[in-house]
Amino acid sequence: MRKFVVMGVQGSGKGTQAKMLADDLDLVHISVGDIFRWNVQSHTKLGAQVKRIVASGHLVGDDLVESVVRDRLASHDWNYGFVIDGFPRNARQAEFFLESYDIDGVIYLDLPDEEVYRRVLARRLCSRCGLDYNLIASRPRVADTCDVCGGQLLTRSDDNPEALEVRLREYHARTRPVMEIFQRKEYVAVIDARRPAVDVQSEIREHFGLPKLP
Repeated sequence: MRKFVVMGVQGSGKGTQAKMLADDLDLVHISVGDIFRWNVQSHTKLGAQVKRIVASGHLVGDDLVESVVRDRLASHDWNYGFVIDGFPRNARQAEFFLESYDIDGVIYLDLPDEEVYRRVLARRLCSRCGLDYNLIASRPRVADTCDVCGGQLLTRSDDNPEALEVRLREYHARTRPVMEIFQRKEYVAVIDARRPAVDVQSEIREHFGLPKLP
């Protein structure tokens, strides 16, 4: 059984790298962001709460994130292991996570702030089917139109320079103590996330002795 944590600032490719690992190694991908987005799109009570928080440019509170993750891990559908991104968010959660789950490693996707701005501000989301686009790496065939369903592509309400500045400041302040805990236990692989996704994935696998990409 393999269990990994993927950490990194918004736009660093956490979801992409986690999914590549999960799909090939038969792991369950647990994405805090995906769980929240599903609730927002499904207009649940949790979704409405999350929508208000992110629209103001802030990160979702640690207690709410921890509750969602605990519930998801409690389902125990990860027979061969899991890869989780977006958690833990603070030192207390990191200590709990290490005590509760025998993780194999932490993948930290390192990305400079200026590259975060470039990537995040180029993101678009289909208003109909929810498919993600990035005008740098995955432009639609027709401008502002989803290739799959024809829906209009929109900028997320929290993808603006002012909100991103707040999120980056909060992220760096919260992440530092978490990384210190993981690094004391020598779990962390720091990976340069500026490169193409396949190159990033290859280095992750080499570091942890995982099967090479097919």
